[in-house]
Formats: sequence, C-alpha cells, structure tokens
Amino acid sequence: MKGKVYKPKCKCPKDKKKKCRCKGNWGYLVDIGNHPKTGKRRQRGKFTFKTKKEAEDALVKFLNEIHQGSYIIETDITFEDYSKQFILEYEATGKVSPGTVRIREKDINRLLDFLAKIKLKKITEKQFQSSLDGLKERGYAENTLKSIHVTGRMIFKKAFKNGFIKKDPSVDSYVPVIQKTVEELEKEKETFKYLEKEELALFLATAEKKGIGFDHTAFVTLSYTGIRNGELCALKWKDIDFQKGTIRINKTYKNDTNNIKKYKLGPPKTKKARRTIVVDDYTLDVLSKHKVLQNKIKLRHGNSYYDKGFVFAEESKEYAGYPTYPKKVENRMERLLKMIDLNLQLTPHSLRHTHTSLLAELGVELIDIMDRLGHSKCDTTKNIYLHVTKPKKKETANKFSELMQGLR
Repeated sequence: MKGKVYKPKCKCPKDKKKKCRCKGNWGYLVDIGNHPKTGKRRQRGKFTFKTKKEAEDALVKFLNEIHQGSYIIETDITFEDYSKQFILEYEATGKVSPGTVRIREKDINRLLDFLAKIKLKKITEKQFQSSLDGLKERGYAENTLKSIHVTGRMIFKKAFKNGFIKKDPSVDSYVPVIQKTVEELEKEKETFKYLEKEELALFLATAEKKGIGFDHTAFVTLSYTGIRNGELCALKWKDIDFQKGTIRINKTYKNDTNNIKKYKLGPPKTKKARRTIVVDDYTLDVLSKHKVLQNKIKLRHGNSYYDKGFVFAEESKEYAGYPTYPKKVENRMERLLKMIDLNLQLTPHSLRHTHTSLLAELGVELIDIMDRLGHSKCDTTKNIYLHVTKPKKKETANKFSELMQGLR
C-alpha cells in the first residue's frame, strides 16, 4: 500500500526542473482499498501541511498505523443512532435484566438533549462533560447523574473498541458534585428501607390472615431467605429440596411486554447470584402446605393448567399455572402495608434488606450474609450491616474497658 505527497491546489507549471512556489498546503493521499459492502474505492488523505517534509512524515505515520492495525476509519454515525445500536447489543448479551436495560435507555434519553445529532467522532471531552454539568443544573439527583455517567462511558468505550471513534471523550469525565449545605449535612440521617423484627412479624401475620392466594407463602419465602423478587417469581418446585432443606437459585423472571404468557427466564443478576440457600423448617413447612393447595388448583383446572412447575403460579382460569410477576407481588405487599399502616415505600426488595438487618442483629458475619444473598459486593448490604452492628461494637468496647478496669 502506497501513498503520494503533493499540493492538491498547486497552479504552478508542471516543470520538474522548477520548484513549486505557490503558497498552497501540502498533503498526502492513500488508497486504502475497496469498501467491503459497496465495493467502491476508498481513499484517505490530509492536506493541512505547510511543508513537503511535514506531509511526508505524516504519510509514513499513517502507513505504519495501517500496517500495525491501529488505524481506525471513523464513521459519520450520530450519537443518537449509535445509542440505539448500543442498546440492542447490550440487551442481546443476555447478561442484563429488563430493568437494567430500561435504566440505560432513560440515561440515553437524557443525554440525547445534548448530543443527539452530533456525529459520534466529533464529540469532544468538553461536550460530554458539559452534558453532565447541564443535567446537574436541571436538578437531577447525584445517583441519577452517576448512572448517566456510567451509561455514557459504556457507550463511548464500546464505540472506541469497535473502531467507530479514535478517542474516547469520556475517559477523564466526572460526575459533577452536588454540594450540600452544612444544615443539610447536619439533618442528614442514614435511612434504610427495612422492617424491624416486630414490624415483620405483624406484616407476616397480616399476610396469613388477610392475604390473597399465595401472599403469605411468598412473603415468608422472601423475608426468611432474602431472595430477590424476580428469583421468587422464577422459582420452581424442582429447585426446592425438602429433604436437604435447601432452595437452589439459578434463574430470574423477565418480561418486557407485561404479557403474563410471554415471560422469559434468564440467568441470575450475577455469577455469584447462582447459589443454594439453606432453609429453615418453618419456611419449608409453609411451602409444603402451599404445594398441597396448588395441587388442588391443578386438579380443578385439569389439562388447561400450564404445568411447568412454578411455585408461585397464577390461579385464574386464563393464566392458571403461569408464573406470577414481580409487579403483582409489589401490589399485594402495598395492600397489606396499608392495612397495618406501615411505610408504603417498602417493597419486596425491602424484605431482602430486612433479612440482612436481622441476620446482622443475630451476629452473623457479613461474608456469610453476602454469600446467602448472592453478593460479591454491595454497598447497601454493607451499610445496613454496619448500621445494625454499631450497638454491638459499642458493647464490645465497653466489655473490654470493664475487663481492664477490673484489673486495677
């Protein structure tokens, strides 16, 4: 592969014995082969050099990049169009939940206000940072800004890896800090969405007396095992070993359409989330009684029952046997919380946090709790653990002090 160095706008006589004396720029032009789709000839060049030597040096550097495979042919795709492509590829990995995909889509929509029609290759570090600063001025919360920043970084990192851009404009970007006043910091308190043990007992008792269908069994399972709502909805009877007293978590529920019959089962949130949980006798007994009731429902529906072995299955004629869905579990929980006048911001995920707090209160080690929850790392779990165990740490310090004082 060769290139040529010349003055594209030179009007001097083409006499080799005479030097070019016009003030035009020097440049180079290289034939880089035919386009793989259209078959048309492709050329690349640059014509902004003041001297022939500068153009020759640039040509040598360009040819070296091609031979070493480091040359990137940037495209004219806009940020908006590439974002659509990114989402399709991101979802196609099968490693992310529908909820996470929706979060990425929301983040992209917010960035589109600033970057939509700009060509991906033209976006500068300053422009991307300005978009984050602009979103801060619109009043978005710090966690939302962090999420948008992560999504933007993912898009540009992928574009760079795939050869759409030569430089990632998000490398040195940062989340603009939202400064809090001294008064706000003084008033700020650690708040975690979980139930105290007395509240949990009241909630479960209400679910047993006034719950609908599988309510009581579902909320006992969530609060006594700490599994996620999506994991609950995907649970099958073959995942429960009543003899060994274990529940195996190896899938989660997914449904983008909100059509009960068009559900999907996917792998858990992370590799660590695939786990086997040891279950207490009470929970196993509640599940066993639920299975007896479910068998009666199956007999009533006969062959029309969608029998795929789901533990928490729908009971209505049209959907009998299909797995229930997370939103329904949320609605059932809200209904019960209203009855006993508890915090309506609590969700099924709050029962997972409740499980964490009560295990911490019992003195179970953090590493054991995280293993049970299927976490390799989780700040929320750690924060709940540290919050709950603070009194115990104070008690330990006092005991040590008492020991030493007794030696005086």
